[in-house]
Amino acid sequence: MGFPFFTSNFIVGKFCHLFPLLIIVSVLLFISDGAQPANTTKVTNIGVIIDVTSRIGKEEKTAIEIAAESFNGKLSLHFQDSGQLDPLQVASAAEELIKEKKVDVIVGMNKWEEAALVASVGNREKVPIISFAAPARTLPQMEHRWPFLIQMANNASSQIKCIADIVRAYKWKRVVVIYEDDEYGSESGMSALLSKALQDFDSEIEYRLVLPPPSSLSSPKEFVLDELLKLQKATKSRVFVVLQSSLSMVTHLFREADKAGLVGRDSAWILSDSVTSFLDSVDSSTISSMKGVLGIKITYNSSTTDSYTDFYAGFSKKFQSEYPEEANPKPGIHALRAYDSITAISRAMETTTEMLLRNIVSSRFSGLSGEIRFEEGKLLQIPPLRIVNVVDQGNKRYEELEFWVPEKSGQRLADSVIWPGKYSSRSPKGWAMPSVGNPLIIGVPSRTSFEKFVKVDNSSKDGFEGWCIEVFRKVQSNLSYSLPYEFQPFNGTYDELVSRVYDKTYDAVVGDVTILANRLDYVEFTQPYIESGLSMIVPAKPEGSAWMFLKPFTWEMWVVTGAIMLYTMLTIWFLEHRFNPEFSGALKNQIGTTFWFTFSSLFFAHREKINSNLTRVVVVVWLFVVWILTSSYTASLSSMLTVQRMQPVNTDIGYLISSNSKVGCDNDSFVRNYLEDVIGFNSNNIITVLKETDYTGLFENKTITAAFLELPYKKVFINKHCKGYTATTPAYKFGGFGFAFQKGSPIARDFSESILRLLEDGKLTPLEDEWLTPSNECAVNVTSNGAEHLSLQSFWGLYLISGAISTICFLLSLIRLLKSYQHQQEACEGNATPSDTSAWNKAVGLARYFYNGEINSPGRSPPFAPTTDEWNSWEYVSTSDASIPAEIEMP
Repeated sequence: MGFPFFTSNFIVGKFCHLFPLLIIVSVLLFISDGAQPANTTKVTNIGVIIDVTSRIGKEEKTAIEIAAESFNGKLSLHFQDSGQLDPLQVASAAEELIKEKKVDVIVGMNKWEEAALVASVGNREKVPIISFAAPARTLPQMEHRWPFLIQMANNASSQIKCIADIVRAYKWKRVVVIYEDDEYGSESGMSALLSKALQDFDSEIEYRLVLPPPSSLSSPKEFVLDELLKLQKATKSRVFVVLQSSLSMVTHLFREADKAGLVGRDSAWILSDSVTSFLDSVDSSTISSMKGVLGIKITYNSSTTDSYTDFYAGFSKKFQSEYPEEANPKPGIHALRAYDSITAISRAMETTTEMLLRNIVSSRFSGLSGEIRFEEGKLLQIPPLRIVNVVDQGNKRYEELEFWVPEKSGQRLADSVIWPGKYSSRSPKGWAMPSVGNPLIIGVPSRTSFEKFVKVDNSSKDGFEGWCIEVFRKVQSNLSYSLPYEFQPFNGTYDELVSRVYDKTYDAVVGDVTILANRLDYVEFTQPYIESGLSMIVPAKPEGSAWMFLKPFTWEMWVVTGAIMLYTMLTIWFLEHRFNPEFSGALKNQIGTTFWFTFSSLFFAHREKINSNLTRVVVVVWLFVVWILTSSYTASLSSMLTVQRMQPVNTDIGYLISSNSKVGCDNDSFVRNYLEDVIGFNSNNIITVLKETDYTGLFENKTITAAFLELPYKKVFINKHCKGYTATTPAYKFGGFGFAFQKGSPIARDFSESILRLLEDGKLTPLEDEWLTPSNECAVNVTSNGAEHLSLQSFWGLYLISGAISTICFLLSLIRLLKSYQHQQEACEGNATPSDTSAWNKAVGLARYFYNGEINSPGRSPPFAPTTDEWNSWEYVSTSDASIPAEIEMP
């Protein structure tokens, strides 16, 4: 068979004609291939790393498979079980999925330490990582450190706030934190967040129980029990917060805690969301030991959309089929977020991973778990939190109580909540409360100086008596619950006694313990039941004076009294001079008579006859004033003379310091240090006094010049020795006497409320009267100066009335005198032309007429007898000794 022979020219010519056609066909084929959507030809490989043996992992696996099936095979899933892997192994598994399975994206990782390591692998391989975990708190520059990481979760800040809010609502002051940790220390971040949140509410973490993974322990059960017994001895707090734990550790924890009595009355347990998720997986015996536990559950708003209804139906059917051992087939928030993660991937599928990452981050749609939207690689939506309560009632493991609303923080849960133990009628104290078998151990000071307050007495019912002991019993009986207790004497200083409460040797201290700022760092004090301050006691001498009779009135009072008496005296003389012969005659006789009348009226002993009615009015008012003044003066002077008044010898602290005077104080080191460090006394000049009775001896032999006692002690001392000693007003204030309890003890708060109720109701007053009442001879002791002086402020109204009446009567008499003088002057002059006289001459004439009863006219000078005055007495007496009195009838 022959083959045609083609020359080169022929081939070149044909190729030149076909070349344009080949170019056109190639371009069309390229355009045709590129116009087809990538997601119609490419299958996206998704790596899934979850713990398929946990409840959360089972839910996530089911939800992811349902989501993948809904996209008709466009997604290929490659699961990797992380249940038995450590974080490094999880990172290796992720790298293997990328290199061997060629996955385009990896989802999963419910632990942040796993997510962080896998994110680093994603950075290196340029593969997006969607994490179901988030750090406890947002780390700085996360989007730059892990640019390929997308968090389909929120940090723990909202959970921590919810837990802290529950602690605040029930006024728990001390909390025990429990969490399972690993070599990476991943859960310490939540503990730090909780510590900060509790501090804002004046609470704190008292104890941290860190449990290792059960896989690292040969006998987890014994290890957990030993740790719980250590905890039980180390703290009395019974508020436990479980931040993170595996299912096996949760089982061991609550079984052993129940055996140790830590899940009982007055205890409270709070679980974070990761631990609450195990409630559907733990066995019935573990649930029984968890009864009364509170859990924080991340939830979602119930949806009635068709997509959710279809998902719920498909999920329940598939979940029950694959995991029949799980009792509750309802999907949680983790399942919904896993489904939404696959949805975000399917919406963002592209040919390159960089475009896939960009599309996922920019996703914005309404998913089953809520609004899906990211910012800097973090999910923006914060899901609602719901509080659940383990009830263990038949098939019902827990009850969903209510949603936590930040705006309504500080509110207690509904009354229907069940608390641990057999008693659920009241909220737990969160403290190891005393019982008959384990009473409250109370330290009582046995080295007290004043036995009125505390005394060890074997003859009493419990070996102790005193005012402080009786106050404690009264307050304790006023509590709403029983409080078994046991007193134990302590032979040491008060600071040492307080430290015994701090080191938990004693549960409380009852006695005359002063509330001080430095002691508040070690113990919890109750509300003070009596005030306290530092008073100075000094010897006193009776106050005496030769001028004691002047002290009832102030000097202003004496001056005004003398002035009003003189004014009244002149008014009486003016009214009686013209008509009463006893007030006329020689000038010295008139002055003597007027003075004698006024002074004798002070004792109601005047005998002079009064003729004028106006004078009678003035005298009546004056006698009333005299009666008031003499009564007040007598009462005040009697009080001054009968009550012994004590004058302190020396009250100047500065003088005592500068003169190196010796001073005494109680045997409490606090007072001695205060005198030295604050007031400024030399330590060599401070003498410690052991007993109350020693003070008087030290004063008498001049060993001490003054004593410094706290206000309650000062009251007792002065009540016994009021005649020889006096005290200054406390210039240095303290916190008062109170009962001391261990830090965080709720009993201290209950005692404070009881003390306030008793103080408000006045029920502590009888106890104070019984134990601290002064003796009869000291009950009326007065130590203040000038308290009995009568001042003008109390009598100015009386003086005003007296002066006003005297003035009115004087003016009425003066008007009558002017009329009489004018009438007599006209009668003397007759029809004569009135002479021009000056005002001075008229005044002199009026005065002469008033004094002598006559008018001097030119050319005649017969004596003139005054006419009858209707203001005068019924009997008129002439000013002339030779005239005969005439009887005048008043109309």
